[in-house]
Amino acid sequence: MLDPKGLTVLITGATSGFGAAAARRFIREGAKVVVTGRRAERLAALKEELGERCHAAVLDARDRKGTFALAAGLPAAFARVNVVVANAGLALGLEPAHKARLEDWEEMVDTNIKGLMYTARAFLPGMAERKEGHLLLLGSVAADFPYPGGNAYGGTKAFVGQFALNLRADLLGTGVRVTNIEPGLAETEFSLVRFGGDAAKAAAPYKGLKPLSGDDVAETIYWAATLPRHININRIQVMPVTQAFGPFAFSREG
Repeated sequence: MLDPKGLTVLITGATSGFGAAAARRFIREGAKVVVTGRRAERLAALKEELGERCHAAVLDARDRKGTFALAAGLPAAFARVNVVVANAGLALGLEPAHKARLEDWEEMVDTNIKGLMYTARAFLPGMAERKEGHLLLLGSVAADFPYPGGNAYGGTKAFVGQFALNLRADLLGTGVRVTNIEPGLAETEFSLVRFGGDAAKAAAPYKGLKPLSGDDVAETIYWAATLPRHININRIQVMPVTQAFGPFAFSREG
């Protein structure tokens, strides 16, 4: 296994959920971590919690110029990023396609696709030049298994899966690894964001179940990132035991 003390990890969307849990996991094992996100107060609190091996930078993943500026302007101690966790993403709404808000679709595309592309493109050149690095992309089981209301969200996560495979093809010979992490039902702020802050609606999907936690997914990320460098995990799909697959749906009304 790789010595985590030799890792400099950059995590987008680190103010909550998988991102914050992953930051804590890497810090606990001695890595240096750059945390980014939109919420300055949360970033400041996370930086204070994690200490001197953490560098915090306010960043909206949808900001192309800001992402490239961050990559070019990191402090010397954090400049040689060799693990990138492209975690920033969101789901908005659960309405069927013919009733969904187009603005929600656009925000999911801007964050889950374009923001992820900006992150990858900003940090891959340095890793390829140094002949070592690892890009971990946060996908979702929604990329493979459709559900009512998943429309644009599932589409954006399908992009993540195919993008990861194509990056593997492009990066052959550079020593840079690419992994697509696809969680299933996980209880973080994900549902709260999807339902616009409605706590009752956000809690409903988890009622009576034991979903994945942020720490569960962070452990998966950490494991993949610390495997020996000759091993590339292309894709990890992880669900709680209480989640599986249902039968096909039918309508007798056409």
